[in-house]
Amino acid sequence: MFHKQRRSLKKFMNNLNSILIEGNLVKDPAIRSTVKGTQLCTFKIATNRFYKLHSQDPGFEREVSFFDVETWAKLAELCYTKGKKGRGLRVVGRLKQSRWNDVDGKPRSRVTIIAEHVEFRPEFKKEEKSIANMEDTYASEDAYVTEDEYPSSDVYDDEDNKCVSMIKDKEIEAVVF
Repeated sequence: MFHKQRRSLKKFMNNLNSILIEGNLVKDPAIRSTVKGTQLCTFKIATNRFYKLHSQDPGFEREVSFFDVETWAKLAELCYTKGKKGRGLRVVGRLKQSRWNDVDGKPRSRVTIIAEHVEFRPEFKKEEKSIANMEDTYASEDAYVTEDEYPSSDVYDDEDNKCVSMIKDKEIEAVVF
C-alpha cells in the first residue's frame, strides 16, 4: 500500500522552478492593486554579460538581457518605495509563463519572474563613494566594489524575521517574507 501512495504522490510533486538574477532597474517600478486590494508591483531589470568572441581578441563583447518581474503584497510595497531607475538589485523567485490569443487569434506567451525575495544594492554617491539611504535595505555586494573596501557580515534573526548586515560599520536590515 505504501508503494501505491508513493507513486500517486509523484503526480503532484512540483518540478524545480527557481531563478536568481542580478541587474539594474530599467525604469521606476509601477504599482497597482487587485480588485481584492492586494498590491502588485511590476518592473523590468537589465542584466549584462561580458564574453570574448576569440581568445586572441583583447576586448570583450557585451550582451544585455531584459526581464519582467512581479512582486506581490508587502514585497510589492517595499520594491515600489525603494526602487528607482538604475538601482541595482538581486531577485530570487520563480518563472511563470502566461499564454493567450491576440486579437487575430494567434497564440502568444510571455515569461515573467515572480519574485519571492528582493535585495537592493546600496546607493553610492559618485563624488564621495559613500553609502547612502541604507537604513532598512539589505545590501548585496556591488560588482565594482571589492570586499576589502566594504567588508560585510550577515546575521539572520529568526525571531524578528530579519536579516541584519554590517557594511562599513553601518547596520542594515531586510525583512524576509
